Amino acid sequence: MSSKNDVVFRKESLLNTKPGKKIIKNRLFKTKGYEQFIKYQNQSAKEFPKFTIKFTNDLFNLIKQDVNIYDTQKQFSDSYGTEFMLGKSLIDSIRIKFENIEILRDRASRILNSNFIKMTMPIFMALYDSASKFYGDDNLELRENLIYGHLVAIDLSEPMDRITDKDEDLDYLEDYKFLNPYILRLANYMISKCGKIVFDEFNHGFKEAIKGQKVDHELKSKNAAINEENMNNCYQKYRAVIGTAGKNMALCRFPLGEIFYLGMAKAAECTGCGNEIEDAINNKSLKTPSWPLYFYSLTNDIQKCFDLTLKKSEIYMEEARIAIELLPTNFPYSEFLEFLFLTVEHYNHFWYNQLKKENLNEFVIPK
Repeated sequence: MSSKNDVVFRKESLLNTKPGKKIIKNRLFKTKGYEQFIKYQNQSAKEFPKFTIKFTNDLFNLIKQDVNIYDTQKQFSDSYGTEFMLGKSLIDSIRIKFENIEILRDRASRILNSNFIKMTMPIFMALYDSASKFYGDDNLELRENLIYGHLVAIDLSEPMDRITDKDEDLDYLEDYKFLNPYILRLANYMISKCGKIVFDEFNHGFKEAIKGQKVDHELKSKNAAINEENMNNCYQKYRAVIGTAGKNMALCRFPLGEIFYLGMAKAAECTGCGNEIEDAINNKSLKTPSWPLYFYSLTNDIQKCFDLTLKKSEIYMEEARIAIELLPTNFPYSEFLEFLFLTVEHYNHFWYNQLKKENLNEFVIPK
């Protein structure tokens, strides 16, 4: 399965969750969904190193060709938040540093070491191919540009999250600030090759994701209260980034585009819950903002806040599975989505089970 932490999908881990046991059963009987999933996972594993090289080289060339580097940085921070601003001296020193492509390759590899990226590459491949077969068309160049462009867009969400969260890669956050505008420029360029409808949808989704990112930042800086509405607004970044990508894999065509949006958006929100549990374990602290922290604020019970977060993830997954029921009759990739959603559920249950090994009373509760 796809995760930056290999232990999550080891056999012993699968045997310890109900969804994991279903995954093993699918593997034993070589179900259609399992076979489809493995096909795209293997394809992704083969293509990922090529993607990393291309991503690094493209960023290197964009930086090298930029004759208005200060304007580039200022325009990004003016548009998306002062937390992404760099001083002129830092801009100069980082640009000089990135003249060494190996240093840039290291930063790109760190950004790409993300569950969302590793878990979505095979999904995008499968969704594009399923829509292409359903509508009876095929365009290899379009497929490559679209998948690459949306993976680059997810790449941008990673450094932006790390900059605002300040809980990962602390020594590289200034480098990430420098790279953000070039990652966005690259995503825009690649997706613009895929047609106006798709490009407009991407831009709309990106604007929605930024709204969610801003709520996230306001909650971190205590400029907003953590409540149910703000948590839903914060999760807008998951819905917008992954849901929009799903819709675009069908080239926004109805009905698949809308169905893919629903399934991917809700599956992303479901995964977000698991990620918050994983982060809480790794950092021995409840993340701000997060569903665990929200539920703790209402219950003052550290165990119950995680119990309720898992229940919240299950609600998201129930909504994601509605997408499967909406698929056209005999849609050949419905089993793929069923199996995919099992992997998401297992990921969440795995980290929930890991809590049993923790002393929750030692966890830091943000004020």
